[in-house]
Amino acid sequence: MPAPLPIIDTDADVARGLAELLILDPRLVPIADAAGPLPLRRLAPGFAGLARIVVGQQLSTASAAAIWRRLEAAGGDRAEGYAALDEPTLRACGLSTAKIATLGPIAAAEQAGDLDLAGLATVPDAEARATLARFRGIGPWTADVFLLFCVGHADVFPVGDLALRIAVGDALDAPLRDDPRAVAAIAARWSPWRSIAARLFWAFYRARRPGRDGLPIDAAAATPR
Repeated sequence: MPAPLPIIDTDADVARGLAELLILDPRLVPIADAAGPLPLRRLAPGFAGLARIVVGQQLSTASAAAIWRRLEAAGGDRAEGYAALDEPTLRACGLSTAKIATLGPIAAAEQAGDLDLAGLATVPDAEARATLARFRGIGPWTADVFLLFCVGHADVFPVGDLALRIAVGDALDAPLRDDPRAVAAIAARWSPWRSIAARLFWAFYRARRPGRDGLPIDAAAATPR
């Protein structure tokens, strides 16, 4: 029987994972020293968490937060509530046609019992990604961010994230901003703690750029642990 997947659910989990990561790759010790505290930033593991990530696709933090507040006020932060809203209401909340088309089938699948988003916490990464990729509008970046921040997978590195690629390039003094494939190859060394490595490099990005957060999950959106 395979061992249960490690879950990153608390700051203590982050600390333990970082200690293991630095043993795995001692080159990261000075990066950790420069980065400061690593962010946990867990989101709700169900529809609300995935919906919040979808809402934030290609938007500034402020714009995404404003849309989310309107959607939440309309009751659309739950699958059943979202499914009850008509398209004009969703558009009035600020959702684009593409995002409405993404979230509708997800809400319907959750309601029908055909999708258990929270249950993806115990599903291997590749299988969990495949489950999410069934839905139009859920690409690798969205799936990885959900697995990392919503269900706590420990071995996810979203190479589609620009801030991460910039941070890895800064740390290694290499031109990696536009080379996700190279970043994925580098990050392979950090398995099974790639989610900790991602948090480390987001923190490093922030430390080098005061006033710029870089993380795909706003601190104000995170669920207290």
